[in-house]
Amino acid sequence: MDFNSLQYFVLVAKYENMSRAAEVLHITQPALSKSISLLEENLGVTLFDRNGRSIKLNRYGRFFLERAESMLKDYEMAREDLLNLVSPGQGVVSIGFMHTLGLEVIPQLMAAVQKDYPQLKVQLTQSNSSTILHKLEVGELDLCLISSLDTHKDLIWVKLWEEELFLIVPENHNLALKEQVNLKDFAKEPFISIKKGNTLRKSVDDLYKQEGYLLNVAFEGEEVHTIAGLVESGLGVSLIPYIKGLEQYKIRLLKVNAANCKREIGLAYISNHFKSAATKLLEEYIYEYFRK
Repeated sequence: MDFNSLQYFVLVAKYENMSRAAEVLHITQPALSKSISLLEENLGVTLFDRNGRSIKLNRYGRFFLERAESMLKDYEMAREDLLNLVSPGQGVVSIGFMHTLGLEVIPQLMAAVQKDYPQLKVQLTQSNSSTILHKLEVGELDLCLISSLDTHKDLIWVKLWEEELFLIVPENHNLALKEQVNLKDFAKEPFISIKKGNTLRKSVDDLYKQEGYLLNVAFEGEEVHTIAGLVESGLGVSLIPYIKGLEQYKIRLLKVNAANCKREIGLAYISNHFKSAATKLLEEYIYEYFRK
């Protein structure tokens, strides 16, 4: 059994179509069929059910597919680690982050990474907190920058910094001229909220509950600029961190007199997932970057 035969098998299993797999692999169909047959011969078991020209992965094939994918992944990880041993700072790392970090934090961080490690490739995924967390858990991401959350035994979250949450109101709101407000001053007003599944929503929900209130949600949005636009239109108030670009809206940012009116941002990873040398390098770089 060779490395190519594993790659060929995984692709044929994906398409369950020998012609399509041969086309993607840029080899002839007879050569691919022969490779699969030799693999089955070496394993001593048939991996596909064949009916004329059609093939379908059988239960032995499904069993072997999981192992084959794992072996290929281990090979790629080992190859990447060897590259890093020979040339430190090379490799690929996938990192997820929340929408609110995309305007300043991530661009500045990536500029610093590129300057110090020009050969390191970073794949970025921007989405809401729940989507990022799911991608992290299933292994699609190596690291993610996310608000504090309820961790489980395999999820590690390390705090990097915290952000104050400000009350935003339209410029003509009755609270607009105040420098500081209490939560009770606006707790019953229509609230423009980030959708559930975002850790900012959880932070706000928790704050309201601690003060003995429930959110009076009028509208929900996907990201902070949408929230600011809805507040500007007089549809409600909201609690958000300061981000670049809020100056374009006719709103006022007010400090809230509440100890927990903030959110914490940290780096998260899954403890029992493999970490390549490149991932470890970027992880330590991020810790040091935010310490400074």
